[in-house]
Amino acid sequence: MPKYVAFLRAVNVGGHIIKMDHLRQLFQSLGFSNVETFIASGNVIFDTTSKSTKTLETKIESLLRETFGYRVATFVRSTSELAKIAEYKPFGDSELGAEGNALYIAFTSDEPSAEAKRKLLIFTTDVDDFDVYGREVYWLSRKKISESKFSGAQLERTLGMPATIRNANTVKKIALKYALFADKNASHR
Repeated sequence: MPKYVAFLRAVNVGGHIIKMDHLRQLFQSLGFSNVETFIASGNVIFDTTSKSTKTLETKIESLLRETFGYRVATFVRSTSELAKIAEYKPFGDSELGAEGNALYIAFTSDEPSAEAKRKLLIFTTDVDDFDVYGREVYWLSRKKISESKFSGAQLERTLGMPATIRNANTVKKIALKYALFADKNASHR
């Protein structure tokens, strides 16, 4: 059965507190199995026979809006997609490994348009650099993200669509735990 990861926007930030056990129960109520959460920032891993990430996003968003009374933008990736996202290197090793630098990955529902990409690159500075690959935006911050003049809200405005951001280390940990494991199991069948 295919395994997916749902990245939820605005979970346990800005006063929107959601208990992870409640979130797991909600996902199970949608008929998903093997539901797990990974850290308390809205990363939910689950199995389902569905093959459409768009359908899954709509189904999850509808239930969360009904339950919590506000929109929880949802971005679903299969574990094989997540492995590719985690493996992609948008910047050189010297940049990625430099002291104080951090890489973030923003998930969006659709690939940003050429115009949105052009607008985003205008914000490239000595502190912030960007790369768009498919539906993901890779954001290299050469200072603490809190010290950057760029923000997640500005990213959404620039792209003209919702997004949710995760530290690349978190994405890699999820990929190692689920995506790579799933791929190894598939090769032993």
